[in-house]
Amino acid sequence: MKDFMGKGTAFRDIKWIFFDIGSTLIDESECYKLRYREAVAGTSISLDDFEKKVIEFSKQNLKGDHEAVKYYGIELPPWHKEAEKPYGNTESVLKQLTVKGYHLGVIANQSPGTKDRLSSWGLLKYFDVVLASAEEGISKSDSEIFIRALTAAKCFPVNVVMIGDRLDNDIVPAKKVGMKTVWIKQGLGGLASAIHKNEQADFEIEDLSELLNIF
Repeated sequence: MKDFMGKGTAFRDIKWIFFDIGSTLIDESECYKLRYREAVAGTSISLDDFEKKVIEFSKQNLKGDHEAVKYYGIELPPWHKEAEKPYGNTESVLKQLTVKGYHLGVIANQSPGTKDRLSSWGLLKYFDVVLASAEEGISKSDSEIFIRALTAAKCFPVNVVMIGDRLDNDIVPAKKVGMKTVWIKQGLGGLASAIHKNEQADFEIEDLSELLNIF
């Protein structure tokens, strides 16, 4: 669904753009590489076989790394947040969207300190509302966190679009509360397939810069 024809009518009334963080604004590829290496360390499992299994499960709309460790009967290593970094065009896209007059927000499943991390990356200044699971005590895919975002933004769902990499955590619950949606096919979430109607985003993109063709 990369055809942007008719974008004016599709998102004509959008005033707020909410983003997920991981594999949407922030590149987690190095985090996954570290996790894979640590998962197979000291085992007879090759890194290549493990990565292939992660991809296989991800294409089945499952959490690939979680399912892979279960498949092999090994432990899931801790997440290396220190390896997270913004995609190269993240700040540029956020800046251009704010210049165009959009209000930006975050709805994300994150450990404590989300605002501090956004600030360390130089991104917090672009967001008017930040809702993270650790601080809210509720996680996506629960639609309640999306409702809270609408309340914080003081707007109606018809005026909001959610952008994320996960069908289950981002697209489905956002649609459930009436938001428009953009599925950014980055990271493991981008390997999934939108099968059911409630998984169909209004637009599909493969890079943040494509948002500037929509908004």
